[in-house]
Amino acid sequence: MPLLECIRLTRRFGALIAVDNVNMAVEPGEIRAVIGPNGAGKSTLFNVITGVLKPTDGEAFFNGERISGLPVHEVAQRGIARTFQLTHLFPQLTARENVRIAAQARLEGRWAMLGGGKVLAQSRRRADEALEQLRLTRFSDTPARNLSHGDQRLLEVAMAVAQAPILLMLDEPTQGLSIEETERAVDILRQMLAGGGLTVILVEHDMEVVFKLAEKITVLHRGQVIADGTPDEVKADAQVQSAYLGGFE
Repeated sequence: MPLLECIRLTRRFGALIAVDNVNMAVEPGEIRAVIGPNGAGKSTLFNVITGVLKPTDGEAFFNGERISGLPVHEVAQRGIARTFQLTHLFPQLTARENVRIAAQARLEGRWAMLGGGKVLAQSRRRADEALEQLRLTRFSDTPARNLSHGDQRLLEVAMAVAQAPILLMLDEPTQGLSIEETERAVDILRQMLAGGGLTVILVEHDMEVVFKLAEKITVLHRGQVIADGTPDEVKADAQVQSAYLGGFE
């Protein structure tokens, strides 16, 4: 059974169909990229899956249960964590505190008066582990606003990882990074994912990043799926080549 399954998932904004009858099945442990030209509907698809937007039509299922139409916090509590195109951080707080707050949001009894010390200890442990995975431990006590843009992007990934998700959704994790920052981010992400066990859906505009990380690729164009397969299959697809105005060479 797929971990995530989208069935005819659709989102309209008036006359504009941003996501158009999308069918997609992501297996447990898979690293899936969702790509497409600007305006293809990639981030809208993410927003519909994670509850930021309600679908106009169709359904999404996670672990066999319907999640489409649920509020964001309920989707998150089921084990889906995500990042955003624009970095969402608490700039005045340290890197560790940013990640600890994110970790606490998934813990049972997180707002209870009793047992608060246990929750705090658990969230700190998860935060330190996530910072280590993303190679940010040296910035633990640094305010997030003082980090480079590249490290801020990695910090947001650490915040998602600290929630111990079943499915991690990364929306343009290398957006705005220099070539050197992108290479470093890819190296860190590849090492983090090498152990397996975590299912990832990645929206990314940089095709080199996609081909280095993804095992399967879904291609959107004008809200519709025009290709779905391995990187080699997608590279060879005529519709994909046309959508990208000359392809990937």
